[in-house]
Amino acid sequence: MVTRRQTFRLYPNKPQEKALFGARRLHCYLYNACISHRQTEYKHNHKSITYFDQQNLLPAFKAEWVEFAALHSQTLQTTVKRVDLAYNAFFTGQRGKPKFKSIRNYSGWGYPAKSGWKVDSTGKHGTVKLNDLGITLKMRGQAKDWGIPTTLMIVYKPSKRQWFASFTVEVATPDSRFGSESDLAYESIAAYDLGTETALTLFDGAEFEEIENPRFSHKNDEKVRKAAKQKRRKRAPKKGVKASRRWKKINKRESNLKAKVARQRKDWQHKVTSDIASRYDIGVTEKLNTKGMTHTAKKGSKRKAQKAGLNKSILSVGFGTLNKMISYKIEQKGGLVLQLPTRIIKPSQRCPKCGTVHKEWAELKNRYHICSDCGFEVPRDQGSAMVMYNVATNQQPGLGTSLDSLGCFSATSETRKTVSMKQLGQKKRQKSSAMADGVSKTPSAIAVR
Repeated sequence: MVTRRQTFRLYPNKPQEKALFGARRLHCYLYNACISHRQTEYKHNHKSITYFDQQNLLPAFKAEWVEFAALHSQTLQTTVKRVDLAYNAFFTGQRGKPKFKSIRNYSGWGYPAKSGWKVDSTGKHGTVKLNDLGITLKMRGQAKDWGIPTTLMIVYKPSKRQWFASFTVEVATPDSRFGSESDLAYESIAAYDLGTETALTLFDGAEFEEIENPRFSHKNDEKVRKAAKQKRRKRAPKKGVKASRRWKKINKRESNLKAKVARQRKDWQHKVTSDIASRYDIGVTEKLNTKGMTHTAKKGSKRKAQKAGLNKSILSVGFGTLNKMISYKIEQKGGLVLQLPTRIIKPSQRCPKCGTVHKEWAELKNRYHICSDCGFEVPRDQGSAMVMYNVATNQQPGLGTSLDSLGCFSATSETRKTVSMKQLGQKKRQKSSAMADGVSKTPSAIAVR
């Protein structure tokens, strides 16, 4: 079984929407209360509060604040866990320090298990019942794959005043059509290189295919810049000062422009990746560290403007999203996606014909490569795609190693480090059994399996 996320649009009537807004407000209050609790304890008592500390306080919290008693207990635990994940990301340097959230920007809440809600759908439209709120909501949408719903997130988008139900669904895993390495169907294999000039460059062993970068963000830059300039001239919200109506109006216009770009990009990504996945059974690419590639320029650098432009181009294409979409769509039909280690393969520096590595090719300004050893000429992106294809088919000179020794892996074979609510339950049970055996262990000392 594999897990997929499917999202449907909700259509509540006025009483139902009132109930949804009320629950959203309470979850926002709980989120801010958890942050305040952690800050206060650390400031006055130098004590770090954990998820389990705050979870164990929920019964007393609901007894004191009776309006929270009607909400499902697991949804409250999910909100508390959301605070814990925010702090974990802060401690590991992935995000900034968690802040209090305004109700106008709070997204929603979740049901981490099958209890507390019930969905009636075959994958196309249907209804979802929220037991704690006592409402049954109509929903519209069509899931590409439908199976057994396991979790639910209720999401609100303030810019559009729209509600959504996002399910995680367990779908049967398709049987792989490939056996050993010698059984790979090379006639349906394609290597693809991601870039900014050309979004995708594919090579199937016979010919190249280039998919142009649509540059959605560049096309709307002038409109967004104009709206931002107009917003700066209006009275912005400050402490003790309300925002002017004109500021709110232009802020909404700016948000709509940015949301339109995001929708265009997502639609284009789905169309492109679905087309690739429908034509090829095996995909080959390099493992990219998109976060590292889009770091800001170092302090004192003279090329800050160029680095900012490069970052914008990378994020406009969406390297990480494209890789994930192609991977899960190919694997969903029983195919295979190989991610090659960039530092070992060096696809942008290696000659596809003789295998010589040219370090000067690493500079992005070198868009056309001419090998000084064998005289082979090829554009940069096409050369990278050729090298990856040759490596996957064991035809690349200069390596002399197999796929196994290179450490290649499927894109979905990595283990996630995020701790789910189910894993937290396992940790609690392990702790209880350890205490019963007379062994005292902290939750962090118990391995998550």
